[in-house]
Amino acid sequence: MSGNGNAGNAAATAEENGSKMKVIRVGTRKSQLARIQTDSVVAMLKALYPGLQFEIIAMSTTGDKILDTALSKIGEKSLFTKELEYALEKNEVDLVVHSLKDLPTVLPPAFTIGAICKRENPCDAVVFHPKFVGKTLETLPEKSTVGTSSLRRAAQLQRKFPHLEFKSIRGNLNTRLRKLDEQHEFSAIILAVAGLQRMGWQNRVGQILHPEECMYAVGQGALAVEVRAKDQDILDLVGVLHDPETLLRCIAERAFLRHLEGGCSVPVAVHTVIKDGQLYLTGGVWSLDGSDSMQETMQATIHVPTQYDDGPEDDPQLVAITAQNIPRGAQLAAENLGISLASLLLNKGAKNILDVARQLNDVH
Repeated sequence: MSGNGNAGNAAATAEENGSKMKVIRVGTRKSQLARIQTDSVVAMLKALYPGLQFEIIAMSTTGDKILDTALSKIGEKSLFTKELEYALEKNEVDLVVHSLKDLPTVLPPAFTIGAICKRENPCDAVVFHPKFVGKTLETLPEKSTVGTSSLRRAAQLQRKFPHLEFKSIRGNLNTRLRKLDEQHEFSAIILAVAGLQRMGWQNRVGQILHPEECMYAVGQGALAVEVRAKDQDILDLVGVLHDPETLLRCIAERAFLRHLEGGCSVPVAVHTVIKDGQLYLTGGVWSLDGSDSMQETMQATIHVPTQYDDGPEDDPQLVAITAQNIPRGAQLAAENLGISLASLLLNKGAKNILDVARQLNDVH
């Protein structure tokens, strides 16, 4: 985590406020991966605030319960977040840990993302059926079936590997790996590298898909902490977890997606890099079968802070994120980059690709 004495001061103030709260209640989904992710965030908070107690409350979400339907068909933007937000609203929990890619770019007004932790590898990985270990997607036999729950992955990979067939696979990571290993339906499945690493399953990664092969989902690889927008004590408490570089990349990515009006029902993907004071954002849209696509790259000069700034801002939220201790100018530059890239693609006809993808997805 970036930061210096300022972060320490913020932590000390937040701990003082937090001590009035007795126990900080943390909401999470019930899956093993969600619990591991939540435990890692709670461990960071405990290191910062040794005097505070934390209680983890696990619950099931709509997305965890509906397992026989592709995510893109369910038509609900907050599949993995709604029940957790309900608990936040009812004051049953004080903060909730999510995979950032599960959080819509527009949240209900009562909530905000109070922290985005340092991103792990955002790329996708291929996990092969035991009999195909050592292969790559390119060398899999003709008509092999590859499982993925993501239109984004399927569209890009169909275009790149036309000899393969792509089929929806649902369930948490444990369930998907079991389906791969025990049934003979799939030759391989596509999963996020970060999830496999957090589960300690790096040895199952048969191939990492680099952005030139398959760009990743907006926010993939980063953990987010959602809080009540008006709960300043908790905002102060979690705000020191913000990783400035991850935050700025994800603001650009989320602004791009929001301006395109994309979601999980259309194939939209991104790739971001910060290098020599420049934030580079590549974004793309695809038709469902990958045959039609459009992508562009833009860059913006950005100052990544090495220390935290003090002082809240008026109306601090950008793409549902509150980062009161990161310079506003850098956040706005990242947001403008995302909007500019989306506008460029829309002017070139991306809306047509997305509209057709939406209609076809509704029909199938």
